[in-house]
Amino acid sequence: MRVPYKKIGSLVLSVLLMLPAWGRGTQCRNDSGAGIVRAVSGSDLDGERGMMRTGAEQASLYLPLLRGKRVGVVANHTSVIGRACLSGIGDGISNKMESGQSRSVSVSTVDKAVSGTGISPVTDAWQAEDTALPSQSSCQRFLQPLPGTADSSLYVHLVDMLLDSGIRLQKVFSPEHGFRGQAEAGAKVNSQIDSKTGLPLVSLYGNHKKPTPEDLQGIDILLFDLQDVGLRFYTYVSTLHYVMEACAEAGIPVIVLDRPNPHAAYTDGPVLDTACCRSFVGMHPVPVVYGMTIGEYARMIQGEHWLKNGIDCDLTVIPMANYNRRAEYAFPVAPSPNLRSMKAIYAYPSLCFFEGTPVSLGRGTWQPFECFGFPGSPVGDYAFRPEPIKGLSENPPCKGQECRGFRIPDSIIEKLPEKICWDYLIEMYAAYPEKEKFFTAFFSKLAGTTRLADAIREGMGTEELRASWQKELEDFEKIRQKYLLYD
Repeated sequence: MRVPYKKIGSLVLSVLLMLPAWGRGTQCRNDSGAGIVRAVSGSDLDGERGMMRTGAEQASLYLPLLRGKRVGVVANHTSVIGRACLSGIGDGISNKMESGQSRSVSVSTVDKAVSGTGISPVTDAWQAEDTALPSQSSCQRFLQPLPGTADSSLYVHLVDMLLDSGIRLQKVFSPEHGFRGQAEAGAKVNSQIDSKTGLPLVSLYGNHKKPTPEDLQGIDILLFDLQDVGLRFYTYVSTLHYVMEACAEAGIPVIVLDRPNPHAAYTDGPVLDTACCRSFVGMHPVPVVYGMTIGEYARMIQGEHWLKNGIDCDLTVIPMANYNRRAEYAFPVAPSPNLRSMKAIYAYPSLCFFEGTPVSLGRGTWQPFECFGFPGSPVGDYAFRPEPIKGLSENPPCKGQECRGFRIPDSIIEKLPEKICWDYLIEMYAAYPEKEKFFTAFFSKLAGTTRLADAIREGMGTEELRASWQKELEDFEKIRQKYLLYD
């Protein structure tokens, strides 16, 4: 197997680069002539200019926009704020959260609730793998498993902060995997009352992907804060589309709190053919890796008129401070149950295509998206046996069967990804005995085109594949550049 990323030295957990100063409260009209899209910028970090902060961690830029309004929030377990960023937030919020006087339930209570699901930050299974547990006193080493919930001594949930800031929070909308992030991929997520805060939870997954007018009744403004991973088939950007569309139709402004994208520095893969392959795992004519943060992506949805009937959304993006798209960022919490490490997140663009084939990508093991193989494989020197794991994968592909294949080398995390490794897919197809059964209908939805499967059947190699969609990427790049907020 070819290793896609060369070893270049020790990890750098963050790159402290300054962005140019932004004028606070700037409004700009898209080049396309679409409605107003605001990039509220600046920073509440006058004393800590070098520290990267997410949009959610710049509360002074969006709390004034929420005062006196009835607020809805699109959030899940990734919607957290570092406690170091609480100082200066109005009405003594920092002191209240530190002293435990919060009138909502803190993240520590969520930790206890999740501990019974098998994805607690501390599990015997992780220890059994002889893997060091996450360090809670500093940034995590990338080889360590990511916790199922953020460490409550370091992070506060956005919903808790809003409630303690006196914001009139009305309800929470949750994407795939649910509000607390405990549902495995594809699992049904029901609307319910959150037992920790008493807030109504509205699921935006399954048959209810778009907020209805009834869902939005009594809401004056909607806040969107989800940790995306930068892949077209990761469904948070599809949820973003439907939220923007529903709010545009209802005349409700949307504020997107921007977060880092681990795959923001490059683009790769075929551009989605909306005529044949549009679905919830791919709604827009973008490549597999589109190289944009979720705030930048929201600007593109608006500016390219991708909402139904070309309707405009009243969109505000709260950008990050001191962010560079080549900066390495260790997630404080797993973005979804089976992306349990930065290694898995970096390998995700190369391995997710196996979801549309008979090849297991490690669901049902403690290394999902870090290994791949199939029963009886004639290639590979790594063996694993998928078994049900509550909260991660309760009915994994190839359940109970020994699979043989490969484990992703640790060197994948020693620099930021620069491209998708297509060699994995090509080699597994070559090794699979029943080639007519290798590609399922779902594969084309993931690929965004029927051409990728055909090209692999015809024996195309990696460079030929890349050349086949190079023109598409060049055309997309012209669109992408209009909406970028960061260097």
